[in-house]
Parts: sequence; C-alpha cells; structure tokens
Amino acid sequence: MSLKAVITEDMKSAMRAKETARLGAIRLLLAAIKQIEVDERIELDDAQIIAIIDKMLKQRRDSISQYEAAGRQELADVEHFEISVLQTYMPEAANDAEIDSVIVAAVAETGAAGIKDMGKVMAAVKPKLAGRADMAQVSTRIKAQLAG
Repeated sequence: MSLKAVITEDMKSAMRAKETARLGAIRLLLAAIKQIEVDERIELDDAQIIAIIDKMLKQRRDSISQYEAAGRQELADVEHFEISVLQTYMPEAANDAEIDSVIVAAVAETGAAGIKDMGKVMAAVKPKLAGRADMAQVSTRIKAQLAG
C-alpha cells in the first residue's frame, strides 16, 4: 500500500475515533500533498511524500524553538504533537554506522578527493538517506570524511 493510501486510511480511522488533534495533523499533511499534486499536475510517489513530511517536521521544530523562546508552551505542545503524528510516516532512522557506510560508499563511487567534491558526494548520499537522517549532520560527516 502506498504511503498516501496509508495516510488516507489513518485519517479515516482518526475520524471514526473522533481524535480531533490527530485528525488535524493528518489533514495538514494531506493538504500539503494535494497542493503539490494540483500545482504540478503530478501524482506524488512515496519518496516525494517523505520529502514533504521531512519539510513539515523541520517547520515544526523551528516553530517549537520560537514558541519556547516567546514563552508560549501551549503552542509548542501542539507542534510537538504534530511532530509525533508526522514522525509515524517517516522511514526508520538510519544509525551512525549505516550513515557512515553510505558516505564511504558515495565517496568511493564519486571518486571524491577533497572538499571541492562535496556536492557530488551529497548528491549521491541524499537519495539513500532522505527522510532517514538529518542531512545537516550528514553534510558535517561528509566534510569530516573529505577533510581527513
């Protein structure tokens, strides 16, 4: 079953169970998916949906830090809940050893020799780790690998 179908089924079950907060978070996700599908006149695949979820998670984390800095904990709690709902649709996170092995393979595959080849390595790594690892941390690891 596609990820979009799973999300739609979860929306229906949240409606039946009258879980309004969960339903709201799922509807936000489906609205984001639908908007891109309509704007670009395409049917999104699972990888593209994961990219959307990843972007939404990043937005929520940014909002949490701003809400907490402003002393608005109740709004931060709403964002935390939405993150917990969105996180259920993400693939299992890659562990450190897996990330390192993907980076080593990408460096060997691209023939990267130094920092100037960082873009090539990121391009090779991104499809393999998208949604499974924080790309900012992956970038830092690649820099360390290429510098060392």
